Amino acid sequence: MRAPRAGWGPPAVLLLLLLLLASGSAHGYKPVIIVHGILDGPEQFKNLSGFINEVHPGTEVQIISLFNDCESMKPLLIQVPEFRKAIEKIMNARPEGVHVLCFSQGGLVCRAVLSTTPNHNVHTFISLSSPLAGQYGDTDYLKWLPGCVKKTAFLFCYNKVGQHFSFCDYWNDPHHRARYLKGNTFLPPINGEIPHQHLKDWRENFLRIKKMVLIGGPDDGVITPWQSSQFKCINLINFYKNDTFGLKTLDARGDVSVCVQSGVKHTHWHSNFTVFKTCIEKWLI
Repeated sequence: MRAPRAGWGPPAVLLLLLLLLASGSAHGYKPVIIVHGILDGPEQFKNLSGFINEVHPGTEVQIISLFNDCESMKPLLIQVPEFRKAIEKIMNARPEGVHVLCFSQGGLVCRAVLSTTPNHNVHTFISLSSPLAGQYGDTDYLKWLPGCVKKTAFLFCYNKVGQHFSFCDYWNDPHHRARYLKGNTFLPPINGEIPHQHLKDWRENFLRIKKMVLIGGPDDGVITPWQSSQFKCINLINFYKNDTFGLKTLDARGDVSVCVQSGVKHTHWHSNFTVFKTCIEKWLI
């Protein structure tokens, strides 16, 4: 007579579940990559990282430490390749896919990374109060400058000197569109507003994402107009209607989610638990 096999009794099953939970592999949450904005760095995103692990214990959160603080003002054409290398390294080790959560200027960095990276495996692109359609207006950051900045910034930004500063890479003055298209070397190509040899490939790359979440609000105080955080205003009609980088296609697929939150200042988005619970948490699965 054969001896009975050792079975998977309740204690053994319980032990296995505890081990899986401890290793973070039972929940199946995708890793989250966070990209900071202008004039900040990883230190400012500890609260956000904590929120993620509070509601989704064991989630791998990686905050990219590149071009921090004043270094963030370097041209985005210099920043994007370095961020792409860092993000690709994480993606290559995570075949199940990743989420990217990108704040302020970081949203533009992430857009460019997604567009220029073939075969990326980003599932959800979450843009947290980012000037995705460009910046045009007097903001809280510029209160120390004369009130005419909004009207005259194009004179500085749309030339070789201005393009050495990241904020000029997305200054989108609707009253000087010809100079914007000619003098801005970053945003028009990413938006597909000017023809270039990579237009088709960049569009296909961007459309690999499964979901895009656009978060912003009217009391931001820095992103102007605040609707830029949701691809509204500022010459929207052409790149939406012509679907130059895939926005219209994403929208038609039902893969664009918009979350508007009032009463949130720009530097508080990533530390506001209500914003996290309302706009972010449900997408980090």
